[in-house]
Amino acid sequence: MTIDWTHFTPFAALIGGALIGLAAAMLLLWSGRIAGISGIVGALLRPVHGDILWRVAFVIGLIAAPTLYRFFAPLPEVQINANFLNVVLAGGLVGIGTRYGAGCTSGHGVCGISRLSLRSVIATLSFMAAGFVTVLVLRHLVH
Repeated sequence: MTIDWTHFTPFAALIGGALIGLAAAMLLLWSGRIAGISGIVGALLRPVHGDILWRVAFVIGLIAAPTLYRFFAPLPEVQINANFLNVVLAGGLVGIGTRYGAGCTSGHGVCGISRLSLRSVIATLSFMAAGFVTVLVLRHLVH
């Protein structure tokens, strides 16, 4: 493994991570809610009266942030090295895993681990291990 030093941005990553942590902490402290994206979006599919506005605002913020960012700096180039069917299949598997894991990487990895939740540590280790194995198999053994 090599590091692409020309595109390595540790300070930008540190600032971004700190902002994500701050936003997750603010949501938890002010509303008692976990900033798990799958739970926030999933609850919009089965809305409960009085529990919609903050979820819509959160999703709008997820979309608005990179939209506003592009006025101050160029967005990174996105390159997907997979065909459409593989992207759809991967998205479906992530969705299924999110349901079975009772949360996603943002809920377990960011919010759960910071609350010292053993369940979240195990879930995040499982997510990461599955990702490592998938990359190993698809990029190095099958390809």
